[in-house]
Amino acid sequence: MGNQRLRENASVNPSTALATVLVDELIRQGVRDFVVCPGSRSAPLAYAALAAEQAGRARLHVRVDERSAAFLALGLAKVSRQPAAVITTSGTAVANLHPAVLEASHGNVPLLLLTADRPAEQRGSGANQTTDQVKIFGGMTRWFHEFSAAGRRPGQQGQWRSVIGRAVAESCGHPSGDPGPVHLNVSFREPLTPDTDPAGWSESLDGRPHGEAWLSLRSPVRHEAAGAGPGIAPVPRTLLVLGSLADPARAGEITELADVAGWPIIAEPAGLFRRARVTPHGPLLLSATDWLEANLPERVLVAGSVTLDRRVLALLSRPEVTVEVVTALTSWADPVHAVHRVHDWADIQRSHRVVAGCVDRAWASRWRAAGAVVAATAGPIVEASWPSGPAVARTVANNLPEQALLFVGASSAVRDLDISREPARIAKGVVTVGNRGLAGIDGSVSSAIGAALSQPDRPAYALMGDLTFLHDTNGLLIGPNEPLPDLTIVVVNDDGGAIFSTLEVGAPEYAGSFERIFGTATGADIAGVCAAHHVAHRMVDTAADLADAIKATPQGLTVLEVRVPRTDARRLRRDLAAAVETALTADSAGQ
Repeated sequence: MGNQRLRENASVNPSTALATVLVDELIRQGVRDFVVCPGSRSAPLAYAALAAEQAGRARLHVRVDERSAAFLALGLAKVSRQPAAVITTSGTAVANLHPAVLEASHGNVPLLLLTADRPAEQRGSGANQTTDQVKIFGGMTRWFHEFSAAGRRPGQQGQWRSVIGRAVAESCGHPSGDPGPVHLNVSFREPLTPDTDPAGWSESLDGRPHGEAWLSLRSPVRHEAAGAGPGIAPVPRTLLVLGSLADPARAGEITELADVAGWPIIAEPAGLFRRARVTPHGPLLLSATDWLEANLPERVLVAGSVTLDRRVLALLSRPEVTVEVVTALTSWADPVHAVHRVHDWADIQRSHRVVAGCVDRAWASRWRAAGAVVAATAGPIVEASWPSGPAVARTVANNLPEQALLFVGASSAVRDLDISREPARIAKGVVTVGNRGLAGIDGSVSSAIGAALSQPDRPAYALMGDLTFLHDTNGLLIGPNEPLPDLTIVVVNDDGGAIFSTLEVGAPEYAGSFERIFGTATGADIAGVCAAHHVAHRMVDTAADLADAIKATPQGLTVLEVRVPRTDARRLRRDLAAAVETALTADSAGQ
């Protein structure tokens, strides 16, 4: 769909005209990926997206499951921060986008939803595949607009292009500051194929000259508030707690501030930053209550959403600790209602000089020493626990190549990684992401594939449990003509929901009901699932074999399955916490 095609519009039909302009303007606004789900009512948009790919202006991904398609688009934007567009037909197809819309909204990931619809007069008439799609996602979108069916009248294409400009800006967080999903509901009348129309079209479909976008905004992708006020104070005993950030690159900005100040860091396994100063096995250190009591921070500075470990939340809940948040958004996470002060992200850069070297050196030294004790204690226990979820996660993390991309599934996988990894041993330039907006297991395979496709220069890996993998096996439904990622997916197969065994419902007194309603063993044949989708599969039995497989450059889509017992998860976490507390007590006594 080049500009020459746009000029050849004397006999184009109205639906083709509308779809052609919308796709053209999306590309002018920087959209490069279109995820198309087959459907009749959305045919004009599908034809336009295909023409754009054939002209070398965009990349097309065809998926038959709308839920997986939406998560694929979400993954495409996870690291790139550039929205992809999902195109669906009407009816239940639209509703299947909802899980990804929720994740994108809470995770602040840009996402564009183009849903085809019948003309307005067909709503409520019993017409096929017709429901009320107007604001179907409620308050979860950053913006909504409905395009009425195109008619033969002048002045439309300027309106269409203007709306697309605003939609992309709103999705990228301009002017609100919060990226997220935008819903465009587009009504089409027949004919839905690109047939010529003897009645002709009333105006040129060309956009602005030289491929210029209709609407230009200053830096729509990254909105920053102007720095003002006192900034971040130089509190000597400050602990930085780093959670999941919408933009993984921002993690490096806040950890650099901690480095300048000398503050210790506890970080969840997310983002792109220098990990050398991060306290290893952070949650395990916080479980050593006597040590923590003697080395409590005066202030905890939080960046991002902290969701993985109750011990971190317990620290934030302590009344003697002041909690401050740094946010790049218009809101911030405060699940324990303890935040005392909120800083704008712009405060980070201008606070460098103020906080430089302000740390209480003796206190920070004790944190570093304790981190070394924890690493020396926990590392061997985790490695000796093979096969276990933490041992698999540790092996993956320690053997990633430089500049790798790691997508981590929710539930057990990300928590296993959180307690088992030693950040200083992770290769340089590794970026770790996951769907942490609502932390659901749905769509993880598709999101991992999208993330890998968006970062072709990074060796790409994913780590997830068997239920997470099975929940999105339709993500493996990739046709022979579609872009295929170079992605290695490690599936920790404990045949069920291991995470529940580590929670209250996994206590021995509830053992009688546990397996049926929480353990949920499926007995699924993961190798068979992969074979049915023509995806390479390999069973891995040893840590050494897994390490070798991770070191190898991913070629195509490959699943590595590691079978682990589910019954040991609760005991392993208990043993780790006890061993760390004993080691820290002994270390303190010897000083």
